[in-house]
Amino acid sequence: MNSQEPMWGFTNFAETLGGRLAMLGFFLGYITEWFTGEGMLAQILSIFTF
Repeated sequence: MNSQEPMWGFTNFAETLGGRLAMLGFFLGYITEWFTGEGMLAQILSIFTF
């Protein structure tokens, strides 16, 4: 095995990708909040209330 970064675990690529996806999720949540007038928590809770 080479002395490269491990395939699994806390690698720079995984941390960068996770951070970017989190930023995208928050951005989309705020855009949806702007269109619907409901906060992000209210949007999530409305999915689980019947």
